[in-house]
Amino acid sequence: MFFILSKLLDFLISPLVWVVVLLLLAVLRRRSTWGQRLLGLGVALLLVLTNGALVNEALLAWEIPPVRLTQLGRHDAGVLLTGITKGRKSPHDRVYVEQGADRLLHTLWLYRAGRIRNIIVSGGSGALGGSKRRSEAEELGILLRLAGVPRQHILLETRSRNTRENALNTRALLRQHPEIKSIVLITSAFHQRRAMGCFREVGLNPAVFPASYYSSDRQATLTYWLIPSDEAPRLWGILLHEMVGYAVYRLRGYVA
Repeated sequence: MFFILSKLLDFLISPLVWVVVLLLLAVLRRRSTWGQRLLGLGVALLLVLTNGALVNEALLAWEIPPVRLTQLGRHDAGVLLTGITKGRKSPHDRVYVEQGADRLLHTLWLYRAGRIRNIIVSGGSGALGGSKRRSEAEELGILLRLAGVPRQHILLETRSRNTRENALNTRALLRQHPEIKSIVLITSAFHQRRAMGCFREVGLNPAVFPASYYSSDRQATLTYWLIPSDEAPRLWGILLHEMVGYAVYRLRGYVA
């Protein structure tokens, strides 16, 4: 039930949904003072949502800062969280990846640089109905093997549907591999805060290596602050989804 409700919440907290609702209400109440106020509120919200600088500043404040390779040290395994493959695309004779694929590339980088000895891929399917033919962990495992990582250095956890389950199932997997004593948690920078809290809550204390940044460096230009961005509403949606998710997890005691 929690899984289904989380998917419904994704829709309800979408900023563009708020704009559409405000504008529809403004049209319905157009002959009243409330209609004018709702129209003004909808337009103001749309201006905020399309300002690329504002969402970038919010992302800079939320995302975990990058970690230099020299700061990381060496660890027994890197834990790569899924959520970066696209399963509803045919033909199914390949693996499709989305923007968060930077997680996979940075995991490979750490492995090739000798910073991690093994790679744990954690994730089943985050889709309602579980219609994917392969789990996301299995798909990323295919890409890792194609990139030259030996099969014996890849461990797959294929049941998790959310971050809470990633932590619980990774802990169970690590109990079967006592030789793995230190781990690095690799996920998107905007998601690292919640993931880190979940892993610590179940008794794991990983080092962190954020990847796949949505933010960019701040710029001291008028175009940065004033030119509207068609990408900004999507970024606001991603950020708000994660912030609400973090708050819900904290209320349920899932993050330490």
